[in-house]
Amino acid sequence: MNARTTKLTKAHPSAHATRHPGTFALPARGRGRAGADERAAQDTYSISELAKEFDITTRTIRFYEDEGLLSPARRGRTRVYTPRDRVRLKLVLRGKRLGFSLTEIGDIINMYDSESGESGQLEYFLSKIDERRAVLQRQREDIDITLQELAAIEAQCRGRLENVAVRNDPRHRRS
Repeated sequence: MNARTTKLTKAHPSAHATRHPGTFALPARGRGRAGADERAAQDTYSISELAKEFDITTRTIRFYEDEGLLSPARRGRTRVYTPRDRVRLKLVLRGKRLGFSLTEIGDIINMYDSESGESGQLEYFLSKIDERRAVLQRQREDIDITLQELAAIEAQCRGRLENVAVRNDPRHRRS
């Protein structure tokens, strides 16, 4: 792969996708464009290129592969990642950032290839978003309650500290 091809591919990842960039959608497979076979040989990534691009370790990528989220081709012992693999990795990282489990992420991504297709994928994703939002709202409420309790305990401690300081101050001792 030459530097120009790498730059173009990485600069325009949406050029490989057939869905909206904000969704869990994958690039199309085999939707015939002229020169697709020639480009396929050039539009590949090494594990180190993906690790560098997404600022993760190669071990992380191999872990996602072990979990069945990525399945790169092989040239001998070398992993060869396609634009589709790159998008899958991007979606896995986005899902993790949003707080989804790897199982949930895999379910969402794999639904794209199922009979329900994109609509089933999006419906499932929306239900997972609702679930995640509910968990985060409960956590926010718990955090707010904890902060209120901490403020009350802090006020009590400061009051007691003032009382202790006054009692220990020689100017306030009774003789």
